Amino acid sequence: MPDKGLFSEIGVPTRDFQGNSLSRNTSLKFYHLRKLNHRLRAARTHQRNLVVALGELNRLAGVLGLSREVKESATYIYRRALEHKATRGKKIVALVAASVYAACRQCHVPRTMKEIIAHSKATKIEVGRAYTLLARELKLGLKPVEPRDYLVRFTQDLNLSKEVRQKVLSLLEQVEQVYSTSGVLPNGILATIIYIASNLMGEPRSQDRIAAVANVTPVTIRNHYKELLDLLGLPKNLTNPQARGSLPVESTEKVEVDAAAAGH
Repeated sequence: MPDKGLFSEIGVPTRDFQGNSLSRNTSLKFYHLRKLNHRLRAARTHQRNLVVALGELNRLAGVLGLSREVKESATYIYRRALEHKATRGKKIVALVAASVYAACRQCHVPRTMKEIIAHSKATKIEVGRAYTLLARELKLGLKPVEPRDYLVRFTQDLNLSKEVRQKVLSLLEQVEQVYSTSGVLPNGILATIIYIASNLMGEPRSQDRIAAVANVTPVTIRNHYKELLDLLGLPKNLTNPQARGSLPVESTEKVEVDAAAAGH
């Protein structure tokens, strides 16, 4: 709440405590009291700013399905930015989206900036600049996002088994030992490893499906695919003879195309 719930609320009474209807003069007095109370609540500029900002924050959090913890963290970040006068010259919607993204990073909630921008009224450039400003002015000290932060969410959305999730984690640990993921799109790296692990464990998922869940393009998976196979020492033909129903990577997409053609 913009005023943290400390201000009084004046309702719209129609009867007194005895149940009698209020006179016209009394109703007008209450109307003027409500009007004056409303003006006092939004008398300061930052209060009016908060009314707009927190309304947008609640809308954005509701669309993204964020928890109360993330909403409170985002509100705290925005209030700090307002106190530091870091909001001057910036759009409120951009600062709100940046605050929500920073709160997700603080609370370890796997949400990419692209997802937040998709539901925001601000552009990618505006949100990016607002986030840089908040991180610098408020000294947030956020750690870089790691691929494992998205592991549970992506595997659940792809309906993969616990065994595949463990395989993904094992491959990810091997990759992190020999490959620096800093500066690389974390959801892109994880999407590629999920693609590899799902084929190894006999639960293949197409590149298009994994890319849609990870919010990347299939080209991103293909760009990392061969490099990660070399790092992991795996053959290009990802077939696990012990996994029931496993398919080579090359034949997976062909089977899907043939099945679609048979349906027609």
